[in-house]
Amino acid sequence: MSELKIINVDMQNISKYQKGISCFLNPNHESVKTKIKWIKKRFNEGLKIKLLFSEKEKKIIGFIEYIKGENAWRAVDAKKYLIIHCIWVSPNKKKNKGYGSLLVNEVLKDAKKEGKNGVCVITSEGSFMAGKDLFLKNGFKSISYSKPFDLMVKTFEKGNLPKFNDWEKQINKYKGWNLVYSNQCPWVARSIKELGEIADKNKIKLNIIELKNSQQAQNAPSIYATFNLIYNGKIFADYYISQRRFQNIINKEVK
Repeated sequence: MSELKIINVDMQNISKYQKGISCFLNPNHESVKTKIKWIKKRFNEGLKIKLLFSEKEKKIIGFIEYIKGENAWRAVDAKKYLIIHCIWVSPNKKKNKGYGSLLVNEVLKDAKKEGKNGVCVITSEGSFMAGKDLFLKNGFKSISYSKPFDLMVKTFEKGNLPKFNDWEKQINKYKGWNLVYSNQCPWVARSIKELGEIADKNKIKLNIIELKNSQQAQNAPSIYATFNLIYNGKIFADYYISQRRFQNIINKEVK
């Protein structure tokens, strides 16, 4: 794997690597620009982004984003840990070759260097998040489950383990239609506008609420925190959805 290089994204080179950060969207799309702004605000909170670059192909084939647990953008309590927000390897032919493990090991090295108790991650078998197999291979264990999310951890030191925050208590506060989101994921930013258009078409009041800091995200009404479609205290989607999917939900619940 000598032809592979890890690139550390920072304020100086972030504009150069917008394509690698775009998560398969057009780098010039407004939602990617929103994500870049979000990243720049997070660097001083300990956010790290690393890219896996193929020297042979001259392109980015992997991405990982992580931050110290105190500033996690998930509904978790992960003090003294690093938490992985997002990881991908692309295209599919690059998967199952150890590239994901290379990226995970970057986080493990940083956690040891910073004297953390370990590293944690939330996984799901849905298509929008990493599955648990990659982390099991790298010594992580599942310590808590709340359908469809697994909280997984690899520890170095004894101490309190990460845990899910009480998102169910939070969700009961939301009456009517609510879309609670953060700009941590560029796909979510794109979805906000699209779902707003469907709400307007159906003459529905959709309360759009942005989570603007990590403390708000840790007290979000769902574990994923980045996207929460809620109707009268019930989650109907905890990841970004299409206009058609939202229309189907409205048809079932309202019409």
